[in-house]
Amino acid sequence: MVTLADVARVAGVSKATASRALTRPEMVTDATRERVRDAAASLGFQPNRSARALTTGRTGLIGLIVPTLANPFFSPLVLGAQRAAEEADAHLLISVSEADADREAALAARLGEQADGVVMVAPVGTDAALREHARHRPLILVDRRAGRLPAVVLDAEEGATRLADHLLELGHRDLAYVSGPPGSWSDTHRRAALAERTAAAGARLHVLGPLPPTFDAGIAAAAELPGDATAVLVYNSYLTLGLLHGLRAAGRRVPDDLSVAAGDDLTAFTATDPPVTALALPVAEAGATAVRRLVELCAGTGPRTTTRLAPRLEVRASTAPPGRR
Repeated sequence: MVTLADVARVAGVSKATASRALTRPEMVTDATRERVRDAAASLGFQPNRSARALTTGRTGLIGLIVPTLANPFFSPLVLGAQRAAEEADAHLLISVSEADADREAALAARLGEQADGVVMVAPVGTDAALREHARHRPLILVDRRAGRLPAVVLDAEEGATRLADHLLELGHRDLAYVSGPPGSWSDTHRRAALAERTAAAGARLHVLGPLPPTFDAGIAAAAELPGDATAVLVYNSYLTLGLLHGLRAAGRRVPDDLSVAAGDDLTAFTATDPPVTALALPVAEAGATAVRRLVELCAGTGPRTTTRLAPRLEVRASTAPPGRR
């Protein structure tokens, strides 16, 4: 078995310096760090994380809590987080809260005992509960803000505003919003931004929900849309696909009878008929940014601020001026 002493000998440094280069790289020069890492790679050395934890107080483990893995929103986020963890020579521990506040709290406590820090994605717990978690371990929130806790957010307000502006510029003055799940921080801010934008334009906004972000809920929402609405904005991809199915079953044409725009672009909306106007969200970037920021917090060098990531509007054939019916 290759040992740390072997790595030190090949790199031409002391065992203590080799240990620092692998566990506390900021304490050695760039040249020394690269020499030790090259030696470790050439020998196939695998550091003992338990021993490193005893030496540095860090385990090299990062906890990631997501509400579900069934929603396509979270898959690229987990992938981005995993790649950033690998860059930092860390391992990701993934847990699913099922959007349950009690389960979420239990998972945060359990991961806090094992990991150097925790990333919580779209958490449903109260601000007070999140602050309590942050007292025990470094914590980064994703797609949620809670007081002054560090966070990475997909800019819900800007995204909703861009969707509303697009429809208003097309001439729509009677809009509907098929909203997301109850307690969703992102959905609350989207609704507020839509209400503000439509009111400023002298337009009307009808809100359906809150609704579970599922295909079946989208089908049901199609039957509940107000008859005067000429355009509908939808919380997420699954709801949008269900809505399109329900509208087609009812004989309503998109965009001739009703324009449709989605709050995310995580399904194959370029392949739907018609292709759906949607917000392209930097979800993978959010996961990677959260892990990188958490690593900095664990090292005592990261700022306790909010990073906002802006969406991009993809205009497609599902939106058009009203009156084509």
